[in-house]
Amino acid sequence: MIETLISSKTRIKLLLKFFLNASTTSYLRGLEAEFGESSNSIRLELNKLEKAGMLSSFSKGNRKYFQANQTHPLFQEIHNIILKQVGIDKLVETVISRLGDLEKVYLVGSFSKGIDSNIIDIILVGEVDKNYLIQLIAKAEELITRKVRYLIFATDEFGDGEKEDFDTAPLLIWSK
Repeated sequence: MIETLISSKTRIKLLLKFFLNASTTSYLRGLEAEFGESSNSIRLELNKLEKAGMLSSFSKGNRKYFQANQTHPLFQEIHNIILKQVGIDKLVETVISRLGDLEKVYLVGSFSKGIDSNIIDIILVGEVDKNYLIQLIAKAEELITRKVRYLIFATDEFGDGEKEDFDTAPLLIWSK
């Protein structure tokens, strides 16, 4: 969908990287290794996005890190478009809003790092009817054409300690 609006594959990857999880930071060489693209094409797109005010940057050592500018007037709209591109909006609409007594839902794995994947990993916190969840996940997977993996934690089981077990901080996508 977004490919028809934005012709640059590099720009799409950067938008996904920085606008899916706004706390994501990265530098040029790290993006080069992650995307498998030339540093020149990535640098050009980073510079355009920074000049437009959509990305902010800071230096740490000899590296220039980039991050989504959450104060940009279009930040929330771009974030929502990226969520729709990935299918998270459909996941929330089809599965999460219909489940039992959920407290929170977190996005983890590749997408929480801003990396596109065929699998969406989520953590459900609360009381869930597992049989109903399996039915809803199957419907959602057809709609979004991605696989959904999930972990279920009782509200008292998912404390701050468990969040440290993940590569990146879980991204809260839904809360009661």
